[in-house]
Amino acid sequence: MPHIIVTPLSRLAETATRSGARDMVTLINMGTPVERPVEIAEGRHLFLGFNDIVEPADGMTPPGIDHVHSLIAFGQKWDRQTPLLVHCYAGISRSTAGAYITALALNPELDETLLAQTLRRNAPSATPNSRLIALADDILGRKGRMVDAIKAIGRGEEAFEGTPFSLPLVVIQPR
Repeated sequence: MPHIIVTPLSRLAETATRSGARDMVTLINMGTPVERPVEIAEGRHLFLGFNDIVEPADGMTPPGIDHVHSLIAFGQKWDRQTPLLVHCYAGISRSTAGAYITALALNPELDETLLAQTLRRNAPSATPNSRLIALADDILGRKGRMVDAIKAIGRGEEAFEGTPFSLPLVVIQPR
């Protein structure tokens, strides 16, 4: 079953090898060195450079609408034959938001709350970037449901970096 793998930068190479991913999204500060794993062809790698902030700040690039449009377009081109690898520096904020956004963009019938709860179960430290979520909510016409679902799971556990995890594209309500 197709799924998205989220990882911090420090575990990118091993996660790419272990997961068999052939497509990758990088959500990281401009200028941060990222060595693309050998498994990922250049044309199957989307690099989006922006800071992990939710409000504009001097000298920093906030996530913008163009970033979210690029993320969604890349996700829609993904063939789903192998996992999609999504990473940021820590694997906690930008990448978890990117995975959540991509899953909902690819599956309009997916329930925002169930997916957010799955995200929390699979990634206790996940704290998706609220600016990315709000921009995507608007673009995808989710009428605030994405924002509300992410607010409902709250801030993740404190961590220096997240642990690689999988986010499914189909979520079945737990019994």
